[in-house]
Amino acid sequence: AGLLVPVSHPRELRGVWIATVSRIDFPSAAGLSPAAARAELAGIVETAADAGLNALFFHVRTESDALYRSAREPWSRFLSGTQGVDPGYDPLDTLLDLAHARGLEVHAWVNPYRAMAGSTSVATAPGHITRVLPQHAIPYGANVIMDPSASAVRDWVVAEVRDLVTSYDVDGLHFDDYFYPYPTGTPAVAFNDDAGYRGYVADGGTLAKPDWRRSNVNALVEQVSQAITQVKPDVRFGISPFGIYRPGQPPGITGLDAYETLACDSLHWLRQGWVDYLAPQLYWSTTTPGQRFDLLVDWWAQHFGGGRTLMPGLGLYRGFSSSEYRTQVSLSRAEAPNAAGQVWFSYSNLAGSAAYKALLAELYSRPALPPPVATRRAVPVPAPQVSVLPGALSATHVQPSTIRGYTLYSLQTGTPALLRFVPRSVLAAHTTVTAPPGRYALAAVSRADVESQGVVVDVP
Repeated sequence: AGLLVPVSHPRELRGVWIATVSRIDFPSAAGLSPAAARAELAGIVETAADAGLNALFFHVRTESDALYRSAREPWSRFLSGTQGVDPGYDPLDTLLDLAHARGLEVHAWVNPYRAMAGSTSVATAPGHITRVLPQHAIPYGANVIMDPSASAVRDWVVAEVRDLVTSYDVDGLHFDDYFYPYPTGTPAVAFNDDAGYRGYVADGGTLAKPDWRRSNVNALVEQVSQAITQVKPDVRFGISPFGIYRPGQPPGITGLDAYETLACDSLHWLRQGWVDYLAPQLYWSTTTPGQRFDLLVDWWAQHFGGGRTLMPGLGLYRGFSSSEYRTQVSLSRAEAPNAAGQVWFSYSNLAGSAAYKALLAELYSRPALPPPVATRRAVPVPAPQVSVLPGALSATHVQPSTIRGYTLYSLQTGTPALLRFVPRSVLAAHTTVTAPPGRYALAAVSRADVESQGVVVDVP
């Protein structure tokens, strides 16, 4: 074994949301051939990698359906045009192969409660949750929402998450901001969950209805967190709430009250340790009166610690200037270590703009890993075994299934400088890295993004 040195670099999750509901970002059309779909997914990975991103948030459950092979839920209609029709390929599996080969993480983005999106007349497939649990399906506006108060709905979602995380090599599991529905209509139409609340009160429940709603969402978040911890504790679990926790927090902030209206108590999930990170959707500029980005990012960041991190969601779709987005990233980075990354909405806005591609490539010109999963920070990672070849290094690991890959640092200046992350090939027993003559350190990276010590080597 060579000399070992501690290595580290500024950590930053750099993500983009890939929305599939209504085919916002993927697929480009219904009924793509497997080859055409794979080519689109490969293009997404290449564009993201070229922009310096390290994580893809892929929408795999848009309306209690699946963009992966599920034992329980039907194939999404956004693939073929008809719910339940096998598209002839597995989008999630394909993206995992392509992204992992380039060193990008894939986080499975799930809508917990939405059962029909944008139309209540969708032809649902046999086995769809609205057919199995019709008594818990509540039409609301153009959507159908599964009743968050029903334990059968919670159990279904938890079982699906458990299967998804068990069956696929995902790096994360991600919820967006849809809990109780956003209000629709003027005045707002009431969400009709009266029957559930009456049953709760009849059983001796004493919470007021808003508190009861929050307790229902909290119960799901806790159960999902526990399920992931049981089956794959290295999988990062996080949520992307609406960007305002409550109006007036901080002073001067106005807008929708997510705590009251959506029953979304994201600070409670954080305090309980149920989420590894939050990515509040801070889709405003630094000059938006009532929703100033600078005030909001600073307020959110104050609530983090213990390795749990803020990763603000930035609204690329808003079309702000490059200088505005540059300011937002620098304000976010100034909150380190409480903040450690950004997630951009959404992929098509990046892919469609040369200016935004150039901006992200500039912001993310230095490589970085996402921060370690909070609950796994103290789990030690054995250093790799490294052998030196002419102009290259070859690495193996004593526990290859536990690592994502290796970080290669230059030691030319004395201080370790990260050169690149080298993904562990899924099939290869060892990984070879080209390296010009010089002194380097090579560290192993666990699936929870924890680095080992670096093995010091000299390449002749």
